[in-house]
Amino acid sequence: MIAHLPMYDVSKNYQAHQRLWQAFRDLMPSAPALTRHSDNLLSDWLNPELFFSQTCGLPFRASLRGYVKLIATPDNNIENCAPGFYHSVILARKGSAPDLKKNDFVLAYNEPQSQSGWAAPQSIGISGKSQLCTGGHAASALALTEGVADITAIDALTWKFLCRDWDKASQLEVVTTTPPTPSLPYITSLKNDAKILFQNLKKAILRIDEKDRETLQIFGLVSIAEQDYMEYPLPVAP
Repeated sequence: MIAHLPMYDVSKNYQAHQRLWQAFRDLMPSAPALTRHSDNLLSDWLNPELFFSQTCGLPFRASLRGYVKLIATPDNNIENCAPGFYHSVILARKGSAPDLKKNDFVLAYNEPQSQSGWAAPQSIGISGKSQLCTGGHAASALALTEGVADITAIDALTWKFLCRDWDKASQLEVVTTTPPTPSLPYITSLKNDAKILFQNLKKAILRIDEKDRETLQIFGLVSIAEQDYMEYPLPVAP
């Protein structure tokens, strides 16, 4: 069975993730150990042996609906967003933000199947004169500091972690934010009981201490229906 938490798998979150998963396994001893994800996340998510993972809203509606079950959506307590929702921050080098209306800038984005990095800026008309695919949100932020891109869109939770962990985050500023959308859902394969997983995960979140919840920025779970994810259009590919 496959169990991983790939979306915010940064070093300072590792121990807190392990304690959260151990609290989950204490409640559900049949659960597999938490492992690192493979290089092909889509293949993992579509694997019938998927027990637990977290995906993004865009791959869910583009490729996963009908092949996985939604377990729940975390409440990350994102400012100006309802529980279970998030937005992207549009970043630029401090003091060097271009005029977004002119669209005369280079946009760095993590990948074309990213709700926060690609779909969200497209939804408000931010595409740029050219685009740079970086492979990750942190790499997009680095591209700004190195001057090879002018603008990037990063989900608000990743931005919190970068401000916590990365000394170069102070070189960047938030230009604007995108409208809220449902946050990154936890998923399982069709053969598993998503309700049981929801119940045990909710209890596990309450079992870890407050410091771990703060580290992970997970404060509860929200049930968001599939149709609420599906109402957002698929963006044009870069």
